[in-house]
Amino acid sequence: MRIVAGLDRPTTGRVLLDGEPVVGPGPDRGMVFQSYTLFPWLTVEDNIGFGLREKGLGPAERGRIAAHYVERVGLRGFERHYPKMLSGGMQQRTALARALANDPKVLLLDEPFGALDNQTRALMQELLLGIWEADKKTVLFVTHDIDEAIFMANRVAVMTARPGRIKSDILVDLPHPRHYTMKTTPEFSTYKARLTEEIRVESIRAAEMGA
Repeated sequence: MRIVAGLDRPTTGRVLLDGEPVVGPGPDRGMVFQSYTLFPWLTVEDNIGFGLREKGLGPAERGRIAAHYVERVGLRGFERHYPKMLSGGMQQRTALARALANDPKVLLLDEPFGALDNQTRALMQELLLGIWEADKKTVLFVTHDIDEAIFMANRVAVMTARPGRIKSDILVDLPHPRHYTMKTTPEFSTYKARLTEEIRVESIRAAEMGA
């Protein structure tokens, strides 16, 4: 994930985005981390507009775009709040809006909902899916939660234990729009059984390596 974001350099190989090599961070990739990475001295509105200011947009245009994404992530009324005044879910909504406001080609999400309680996590999953279904941006999403992977993704790549390699690439052929009740269907259970077995094998291998 960090290599795709341009934060680390690969020892071998390369990453291409629309045929162009990734050599560092850029506005064509938006990233949301697991930890809350908002600027504590900026309001919700100013956090969302931070990248737009770096791109040289004026206050009026930044405000218009920020207001649009405030609405999309359900934070209207909290524009002037600072991060310390927000719940974890609201902070991640702000981080997601900040990434989307720059209109990146690819959205990189590194366990973005991992620190949230189960109910908030489920709501954030539905929020992100709704945004994806409207915009159809490419999203690279890292998660250790099997249910989350199946519910969110059209493809799930399972990695091996050390050294990390792509073990399997599974197409998730579940219809859109997706509703949370899908998690109780036989089709969902079939994917879960397969992925659980794939990951269980690697978990056992990792435990044996550490023994």
